Amino acid sequence: MREIGVPHPRLPLPAGGQDDMSAFLVWLGGAIPMVGALGIREMTRDDKRLTWQLALTPSLNDKGTGFGGALTAQTTLLGWCWTTLWLRRRGLARDVVVAEATQRFLAPVTGDYRLVCEPEADDGPASLAERLERRGKGRIALVQRLWCGDTLCLEARGDYAVLPEA
Repeated sequence: MREIGVPHPRLPLPAGGQDDMSAFLVWLGGAIPMVGALGIREMTRDDKRLTWQLALTPSLNDKGTGFGGALTAQTTLLGWCWTTLWLRRRGLARDVVVAEATQRFLAPVTGDYRLVCEPEADDGPASLAERLERRGKGRIALVQRLWCGDTLCLEARGDYAVLPEA
């Protein structure tokens, strides 16, 4: 069981810059205990996007649809994962925190769903890389979209800060 105030050990950086998404998800569940209750079925990543496939059942509300608080936590964590994995691909083991987050609920979530995270601006990753090189810290704006089938149910935005090396 995790202890308050005790950091979880970092996952070793991947050889070749590519994380095994299953291994990362197992580590994430140990680092952040609530991950096991989120219903994440699969995590995939390409050069631009990080996607989770999720079961609705763990996040049901009293109306039988997606609970806004659970969905908000998922969007925030997905952005943190996107930033952390982006850093890891570059051989950087750095601390990431969410600095600001907003959500717009557009439709009820009525079944299993997918969350997709990507940079808000096409030049976001390049700008973050430049700031990290120049200042040793930086921020990136990410957008997370929750899709239930073909319906966009939630759109979230977050600014994620990469902290300077300790």
